[in-house]
Amino acid sequence: MKKGDTGKDFGYLDSEFQYRLLKQVLVDRKFAETILNILNPNYFTVENLRFVAAEIKNSYDTLGSVPDIGSLKIRIHEKFKGDINKFALEIKLDTLSKVTEADANDPDYIKDLALKFCKQQELAKAVAEIQTILDRGYVDDYDKASDIIRQALEVGQDTEDDTSVFDDIESVLADDFRQPIPTGIHLLDEYLNGGLAKGELGIVLAALGVGKSTMITKIANTAYNEGKTVIQIFFEDQPKVIKRKHISCWTGIELNELGKHVDEVKEVVKTREENGGTLILKKFQSDTTTIPKIKKYIKKKISQGIRPDMILLDYIDCVQPSKRFDDNNVAEGNTMREFESMISELDVAGWCATQGNRCVRLDTKVDTIRLGKTEIRNVVEGDEILTHSGYKKVTHVFPVEKQPVYRIKLKSGKEIYTSSRHEFPTKQGVLRSISTGLTVGDKLLVKKVL
Repeated sequence: MKKGDTGKDFGYLDSEFQYRLLKQVLVDRKFAETILNILNPNYFTVENLRFVAAEIKNSYDTLGSVPDIGSLKIRIHEKFKGDINKFALEIKLDTLSKVTEADANDPDYIKDLALKFCKQQELAKAVAEIQTILDRGYVDDYDKASDIIRQALEVGQDTEDDTSVFDDIESVLADDFRQPIPTGIHLLDEYLNGGLAKGELGIVLAALGVGKSTMITKIANTAYNEGKTVIQIFFEDQPKVIKRKHISCWTGIELNELGKHVDEVKEVVKTREENGGTLILKKFQSDTTTIPKIKKYIKKKISQGIRPDMILLDYIDCVQPSKRFDDNNVAEGNTMREFESMISELDVAGWCATQGNRCVRLDTKVDTIRLGKTEIRNVVEGDEILTHSGYKKVTHVFPVEKQPVYRIKLKSGKEIYTSSRHEFPTKQGVLRSISTGLTVGDKLLVKKVL
């Protein structure tokens, strides 16, 4: 066997390691719940240890709990009851006794080594499966292969800790347990009791062209002024556009007037640069970016000593789901939950923007009280549909008809799919649809001026 080659079982380790590993499984419940999902009893080269490991894993898989020594003994007695099995019973119980008496020194090393081995086996399985997929040569299989490798890398993660309501009472009762970061929007800060605190998520939900990006920039700007470290992520705007919006926030000068006040602007910007926190602007591509990719970028920043207090995402509709879903609504919901989970894991305040007036297809699924989950074509007046603020009654249903779908491509690269009668705000201050004359060369008002 080559140096560093672990093989396909614990054979490269001595039997003492295998006894000590099973002891850790029995005495450390958190470790057991982490490893039992990927621990194959066949990894053990000692026959009787394979049996004990199988009993532990079977109990965990069927009952959802790790057996204690007493219940494990009962399971073994049940399997070998009767005089004919007396000798086999004694051997199994003797093995269990040796497990409980195994050396408990250096448990972290035992657990770390075992987890690395099991993860490596899962990764090897994934690589073999991916190779089979790649050998077929279908480009469409890329997402499937990507999901397989991602899931293999995620196995064996620590399980969530629980806690008691009586733990750490002093910090629970501390007056400053929640330290909100203000948005700079007075009424909103009043409603939010000062703004968003770390671990909390805010969503800016609005129609096209009413100022979602402007509001996100205002919130980021205020956090920076408060001395916070802020990462503002965007997809459609160019960095220069976002910079101009921040400068407008600081100076109070409208965007289209900034070039007329260069000296004044430079002086204000210099003052703000010296008296603020850290503000990082990051543009991602909308067709390849997932929440795991964003998380990887942020963790890289943390490793460089830049730990954010707030992350803003403009906007989450541009983020691709990390795995494939047949239902677009399910995919978007999954992406939002991934972002929320990332906010919690990184312990930051999070804001994101999303568009609220997109055209929908008749086969779009919604949750209703009357029909449960159903296509939107089946909804009638009086039905109650699940929204972001609970179930709401449908007051009007517009005529359902089949219409052609058009694709509008903006100079920024953004693509919008719409019906011919969906109206968009134009630079001239009027709403216009394809059916009322919207055409190539028209300028849409997609961002509200500060």
